[in-house]
Formats: sequence, structure tokens, C-alpha cells
Amino acid sequence: MSMESVLKDMEKIMGKEIFVSDWTEVTQKQINQFADATGDHQWIHVDVEKAAKGPFGQTIAHGFLTLSHLPFFSYQVPLKMEGSKMSINYGLDKVRFLNPVVSGAKIRDRIVMAAMEEKPGNRLLMTQTHTIEIEGQEKPACIAQSLAMIFF
Repeated sequence: MSMESVLKDMEKIMGKEIFVSDWTEVTQKQINQFADATGDHQWIHVDVEKAAKGPFGQTIAHGFLTLSHLPFFSYQVPLKMEGSKMSINYGLDKVRFLNPVVSGAKIRDRIVMAAMEEKPGNRLLMTQTHTIEIEGQEKPACIAQSLAMIFF
């Protein structure tokens, strides 16, 4: 399948929700591992006793930990592009952290296909809007646009 036919197929889903993931728990262990990996050991993330008396009543996930779930959710999308050789992370646009994710909360991703643009060198730039929701809460944790470069 050619890049042109993939582009034509994508027109049907442009601006539409293409996937809603299952709920996944954000554990204190993950939060601690992320703190170790990034060197961000702020007490609101890792000090359970102090955080219990803090503004959120318990520890919260780092905003970037929440954001780092995007690949986990994206790999679950059943969208396949015939003829593509690989895709790479090309960056992010308009990232907002709207609501903290407390330790033990469950999150999921709602993905909308935002744009698909032909690029030189037999490539497509795909933009998806991710809304990471928190189970039982109306206000999402994070909204971000991810960019992927797809090579044909």
C-alpha cells in the first residue's frame, strides 16, 4: 500500500476519536521509579507521610510520568499503516496538566486523529490529540498533541 492510499484512508478518521484505552493504575512504585529515573524527588511525589498532610491528601504522579504513558497507550491503537517502515516520536504540542493523578488512581487515554501531513522523503507527519482521563473524575489529567513521523 502506498503513502498516498494511506493518506486517503486517514481522511475518513480525521478529527475523529480513534481509540479509548482500558484503565491502568498509576502505582506509588511507578511514581518512585520515575522519581529515581528523573531525579525529581519532590515530597508531593515520594513522601507518603508528608503528602498525606499536603494539598492533595496523598502523593501524586509527576506530570511527566502521566505524559510518559502516551507510548503505552499509543501501542494499543489497532490502527496499522500498510507499507510503513517505522515511525518515530517527533515531539509534542500544547501539553497541559489539568488535574493531578493521585497514587493508586486509574487513568486511560482518549485519542483523536488531529492531522496527517505529507512530508518530503516519503514521510507522513501524524498529529494525535491525547486526553488522559482519571477514573471517576470529570476533569482530565492531561491533554497533549503528539507528533509521529512515519516513514514509507
